[in-house]
Amino acid sequence: MNYETTHFFNSRGDISEEKKMSGISQDWEPVVIRKKAPTSAARKDEKAVNAARRSGAEIETVKKSNAGSNRAASSSTSLNTRKLDEDTENLSHEKVPTELKKAIMQARQDKKLTQSQLAQLINEKPQIIQEYESGKAIPNQQIISKLERALGAKLRGKK
Repeated sequence: MNYETTHFFNSRGDISEEKKMSGISQDWEPVVIRKKAPTSAARKDEKAVNAARRSGAEIETVKKSNAGSNRAASSSTSLNTRKLDEDTENLSHEKVPTELKKAIMQARQDKKLTQSQLAQLINEKPQIIQEYESGKAIPNQQIISKLERALGAKLRGKK
């Protein structure tokens, strides 16, 4: 008999050696690819439920007590509402004082600058100067010091 030795990689990647009689043979192992099991969300999907009904599988339906209502969220709001009603603290941010507004406007007009020119001098947006002069801005010490340097006037320190 005539034997031949063959070296090859099988499906696992191992090197195999097979002695065989003259002829061709292969070491093929079946590769099985499985789908993942459906997640809980996919099992609750309308298509999946209908398919299960058609196949005659047992389906359990559970009605949640608060389903479709907003009761859980609204039950605790009475406590929060009462706390808010009892809270008399005034929660507003600090605004530019009237003296500072007037000082900025006066110094800017003395230098014959527009709001946008002054803003360009201190590398800020014109809107910032408008907010400071109208009193709507939240005072920022860095911006006030830039304004003092650009206008050559002391704007704070009178407090």
